[in-house]
Amino acid sequence: MAAPVVHFEIGCKNLEPTKKFYATVFGWEYMPQMPNMGMLANIGPFSQTPTPGIGGHINSLGHEPHQYVTVYLQVDDITATLAHIGKAGGSTLIPKTEVPGMGHFAWFKDPEGNCLGLWTPMMKK
Repeated sequence: MAAPVVHFEIGCKNLEPTKKFYATVFGWEYMPQMPNMGMLANIGPFSQTPTPGIGGHINSLGHEPHQYVTVYLQVDDITATLAHIGKAGGSTLIPKTEVPGMGHFAWFKDPEGNCLGLWTPMMKK
């Protein structure tokens, strides 16, 4: 199966003014979340009222890089995909990392230097 784009992330240095900008310009609303993150509440299939488009969040890492945009591709096996990326000329930037209760992500760089994310949701029992 082709890996669909399932999420986006916008990095910033100052979270609250960035959230306010996107709320003012695009009408984005945010769920209560971790202090350094603004998870969108009103766009995407998993929003409180499902809408077209993919969901995403705004994130302030507290360190470089501050300004970035990353899309996440959903894959079945992050570890195997990172190995395949390495063989194809890409590299791992952030290894497989758990998002508690949600799934796992990783960041990779393609041969041209573009940064993208991988995502695998946790299986619901």
